[in-house]
This record gives sequence, C-alpha cells and structure tokens, in this order.
Amino acid sequence: MLLKPDVALRLVEGLRKAYPDAKYYLDFKTPMDLMVAAIISAQTRDETVNRTTPALFAKYRTARDYAKARPDKLAEEIRSVSFAGNKAKNIIAACKIVDGQYGGRVPRSMDQLAELPGIGRKTANTILINAYGIVEGIPVDTWVIKLSYRLGLSANKDPDKIEADLKKIVPRRGWHNLAYVLKAHGKALCKDVPICSKCPVSKICPKNGVGERI
Repeated sequence: MLLKPDVALRLVEGLRKAYPDAKYYLDFKTPMDLMVAAIISAQTRDETVNRTTPALFAKYRTARDYAKARPDKLAEEIRSVSFAGNKAKNIIAACKIVDGQYGGRVPRSMDQLAELPGIGRKTANTILINAYGIVEGIPVDTWVIKLSYRLGLSANKDPDKIEADLKKIVPRRGWHNLAYVLKAHGKALCKDVPICSKCPVSKICPKNGVGERI
C-alpha cells in the first residue's frame, strides 16, 4: 500500500524523532577517506569496512598515493571486504582521475563524482552530504530501497525512482540524513521479520493496513 504524501511525511517525521542521532555509518576524516570507504563499502558490512580502513588511511593519504598503488597489493590490504580485487582497481582508477584532473581534490559536483569508477549516484550523494555539506539528493542504499517499499513511501524498486519519490515527500531540509534514519530503523526493528510491537510508527505503517486511513 502506497501512503498518501501527507501520511508518508508523518511516518518519516515519526522515524526521525525515534532516531534523533542517526548519522552516516562509516568512519573517515577527509573527503578522500570517505570516497575510498564508500567505494569499498558496497555489499560489505559497515563494521568490516570500519575495521579495514584505519590502516589504509594511515598509509594512503592522498589521491596520488592510491593512484600509485599496485592493484594486487591494495586488494590484499582490503581483502576482508567483498570483491576486493575489483574495488582496489576502482579506487586506483578513481584516484588517478582525481589526481590528474582535479588537483588531488575529491570533486564537489554530482556529475564529476558519478563519472568516477566505483561511484554511482548513491555514493556521490553520500560524499557531497558528508564531506562537503552539499545536499542535492538522497542516497538510496539497500536499506532505503527495502524500507521505502515496505513502509509505503515508494512503489518503485529502481533507486533513482525511489529517490525521486522520497524527494517529493520529504522537504529538502530533511534529505541529508533520511537514508540513515531509515537504516537505523531497519537495523533496530524493521528487519526481515519486523518487530512491529515496538515500532514507533506502527499505527501509520501500511503493513498493518491502516496507512491510508490515518
């Protein structure tokens, strides 16, 4: 059941109040750290990424450092994450572009970021929001896809269409951490087997068949 826009916004605001400390989940200090962490985070648990990156960040400080790395060596250094070989190649390729075309600085443009190897719109949004405070959209990851559909915020499965649906519901001032609020709810209660009895928005959730009547 797809919620009416006003009800959907009430649901989102209810979740925002329930998870006031929701924030980005990967550790980083610089835009370069964030770009690398975001690339290696695909299909990998956050905890695994955060255990892997400290040694990496201590060794590789700049885009040029990564650009000069040997793919097999870098893959070995991130071997605990999934698809380490492909991710190592993407990191090196992306950093060669950042070093050669952008003076070693991670771009601040959606178009420029999305053209880098290993970075799509979701990761570009993540970098812009968390590294630069630039909010152009909403990162749509696995949790956002799952919960947007389950909670009646979107009837789509395509990330770009889901982002467009969410942007129609949520005012721009709430875009920056919506993905992290949904993820917090998913990890806490709205799992594969939801714990609806403890859900802060159970009276609105369409899973209970009441969404459009609230």
